Amino acid sequence: MNALELQTRLKNFAYGVVLLYQSLPTKKTSRIIEDPLLRSAFSSAADCRAACKAQSDEACKAKRNIAFEEIDETLLWLEVIVDLKLVPAAKLTLIIKEADELTRVLASSGITLERKSKNKSSILNIK
Repeated sequence: MNALELQTRLKNFAYGVVLLYQSLPTKKTSRIIEDPLLRSAFSSAADCRAACKAQSDEACKAKRNIAFEEIDETLLWLEVIVDLKLVPAAKLTLIIKEADELTRVLASSGITLERKSKNKSSILNIK
């Protein structure tokens, strides 16, 4: 998956979270979960986009790490919704699967960026 595909996938995921948000019951518990759920979903998309446009390797890694943390937080809130039975678990299967996959993709890309950074550093030290 290239960077543009990942950005699009994260943005579409965030739109899916909006649809979930709109289906949450009007309970106090739901209201507490809604804001961080929406914020973390859109933040992961925004930080991934910023990572792709970063002006340095370090800025790219930092933003990518934040995107990973935000999508992982979103996954936590989705699990909380299931645990509290605010929405039937069956309705969240696909969005939880997507959140898990995106978390893994961002984790993997972080490992790749780290390897590239170490290789670049070792090449520079040899010269």
